[in-house]
Amino acid sequence: MNIVTLTINPALDKSAKIDHLVPEQKLKCKAIEFQAGGGGVNISRVLHTLGVKNNCLFTCGGDTGKTLKGLLEDEKLEITPITVEAWTRENLAVVDTKTDLQYRFGMPGQGLSDTEIKSLKSSINKLVTDNSMFIMSGSIPESMSSDFYIELIDSLNAKNVKLIVDTSGEALKASLKKPVFLMKPNQGELAQLAGKDFLTKTEQEAFAMELINNKHAEYVVVSLGARGAFLASASGIFYQNTPSVKVKSTIGAGDSMVAGLVYAIAQGMSSQDILKWGVVCGVATTMTGGTNLASKENIQIVSDLLD
Repeated sequence: MNIVTLTINPALDKSAKIDHLVPEQKLKCKAIEFQAGGGGVNISRVLHTLGVKNNCLFTCGGDTGKTLKGLLEDEKLEITPITVEAWTRENLAVVDTKTDLQYRFGMPGQGLSDTEIKSLKSSINKLVTDNSMFIMSGSIPESMSSDFYIELIDSLNAKNVKLIVDTSGEALKASLKKPVFLMKPNQGELAQLAGKDFLTKTEQEAFAMELINNKHAEYVVVSLGARGAFLASASGIFYQNTPSVKVKSTIGAGDSMVAGLVYAIAQGMSSQDILKWGVVCGVATTMTGGTNLASKENIQIVSDLLD
């Protein structure tokens, strides 16, 4: 299956450690790491680890964009970078070794010009062929329309494409305007889609099945954080708990879960096994430090724990 991921707001992720977080002092950082980040980028990286061929389509600009592109080339990913004028944003994660707490600083991304959007759409049309799986993942820059993913879905109407949307905020709400193959909100996002602040377990299940029955999606996977996730499909509701592991960082765990879901879907697995592989990859990423994602070794460890 032809698999393409899209990241219109990628990031150069930096991680570091400090001895103690205190205000108004120069804090000496150590254990500095750089990783290519952003929803679709992370999904492509984990799919690559799983041995799944895919094309990582992303925007990149400035020196940060060049660095991000170079990191993906070093990992031997198949990439389609779209050069834009605005510099690729940077994110920072800092661990206080005294408390073992992690602090995450996410920077906003800038929008794309009309010319850049046209170039991006042209690349999507070429890469996303009939019977492809197209994954739109990550945030949309605030200066762009929250309907941007919907516009892309419209442009692919003539093709038989499995569409996966993993985003948040207004862009997630907008995704209900068009049917997709799979969506992956967390509990809070599911409640927002339902127009509420909170949903009970029963209400979560009922609303997820409502999305299925009303043809908004074929699969709705809801992340429950440390308690695992549940999947709603025409076959019903399925739950998967997480095994007990030492969590080092949750950065990229949601994206890694999507990668696991895509891996299992591409293999033609059942709803229960699709969910299992999503949880496997999400948990495997939490076992790594900083902004590192799931390794083959950790994926195998978690898979064995869930068998």
